[in-house]
Amino acid sequence: MAQTIYSVNKNKAFNKVTPEGFTPVFQKVLAERKSKLRNPALITSFYEKNEYDPVLVLDHMKGEDLKTLASYLKKSGEHGLDPKMFRADEVNNLVNKFYSKDAIKTTEEAYQNMAELEVMLANSLIDYTNALQYGVISPRKIYARYYTNTLRPDSNSMNKVFAIADMKKFLDSVQPKSPEYIAMQKALMSHAQVAGKTPEETDRILKVNLERLRWKNKPADAKYVIVNIPDYRLDVMENGKSVMNMKVCVGEGRNIDRTDNLIEYDERDKVDRPFSRETPQLNSMIYSVQVNPIWNIPQSIASKEIMVKAASDPYYLANNNIDVYKGGKVVDDPETIDWASANKDDYAFKQRSGEGNALGKIKFLFKNSSSVYLHDTPAKQAFNQSMRAVSHGCVRVERPLDLAHALFGDGNKFQTIKSEMESSEDPKATDLSLPKKMPVYLTYATCWMDNTGTLQFRPDVYGLDIVLFAHLNKYLTA
Repeated sequence: MAQTIYSVNKNKAFNKVTPEGFTPVFQKVLAERKSKLRNPALITSFYEKNEYDPVLVLDHMKGEDLKTLASYLKKSGEHGLDPKMFRADEVNNLVNKFYSKDAIKTTEEAYQNMAELEVMLANSLIDYTNALQYGVISPRKIYARYYTNTLRPDSNSMNKVFAIADMKKFLDSVQPKSPEYIAMQKALMSHAQVAGKTPEETDRILKVNLERLRWKNKPADAKYVIVNIPDYRLDVMENGKSVMNMKVCVGEGRNIDRTDNLIEYDERDKVDRPFSRETPQLNSMIYSVQVNPIWNIPQSIASKEIMVKAASDPYYLANNNIDVYKGGKVVDDPETIDWASANKDDYAFKQRSGEGNALGKIKFLFKNSSSVYLHDTPAKQAFNQSMRAVSHGCVRVERPLDLAHALFGDGNKFQTIKSEMESSEDPKATDLSLPKKMPVYLTYATCWMDNTGTLQFRPDVYGLDIVLFAHLNKYLTA
């Protein structure tokens, strides 16, 4: 131990350090600093199992690896992160002190500084690695409606930092490599300005979208369907390229009538409180379609809209092909019911197939806990609007027949879909399973790079940038 350190820093205070003398000091420092570590159990467990050997200090003294780490931590602002999160200045000061010939005067100081440096290196290196490889925070913990499988760091991934051979090579390896990420980094560092936004708002947009790109939940499939909610757009992706795109309408959001600013929704705990009609973020598999679909009207819509309209117009239900059920049986004369005073829990509503069906001619089904799906719509005029957050939560697609063709390809099933959708005679609900299930992702990005290499920006229609930025700030100032 003494020889390894002295051969690099030439500080005589380290000539007499021994593992036996270091261990009790290290144990004490570990116990004192435990409350300030993000992963105290993992770090403590590692050193307990390895006889309190300061592996990071001893393995990386030579070649100035420790200075390299300090330098990378100080430049973490290039990722939209605050160097304070990684104790960059503290690490840098301790490293400089450790490499100095005379900053440390006694063996006791040598033990103390070596112990503090080892703990600080372990904590900061793990935090930095986790942040770049997985993101600072888990989206599922901050968003009320987030159902996208997102890989988070575990003990195996974090323990790898203790076996690093080349520090610079390792730190370069955890830098996200996608062209989109690098373009966003450059925009952040060059203080790019989004039209109509303040520098503060532009900074926020870039930082939160860099964080989203760090989350390990991006599609790895050769072919998939993806909807970006703020862009009101659906793409069919194949081998990394969009082979089809179309407009969509998504659920209404909480931020539609507000200015896109930095107001937090809950000052006490920055809680995400989504509007009831917001389209959730999720990933699933499209497994079938229903042509001439029947709409099983959700109770929330039935009680707040259908029953209200039926109360003011006794023929509303019949005119809109809506059947009423009580106890699982069809009600023969729903117009005789006093809908103004009826108990909403007593009735269920279904809209039959046909021209006026809210789901149009087809719906695309995938399992999810929010009962949302992609579907056609008779309300085509909404696709001409620039702001298309107008639905109850499901995603309305502009060209459903084209989407069906992309999923089914040529063949008998697609021809059945086409003929059924184009026919106006005696529509009947018809279920058709996909020949191969298709991954689908409902995502939320307010900044991304298009196929020309240009960064695109969209309004934060659900206020999810605001929620994420508030949580990022909480982590960065912790």
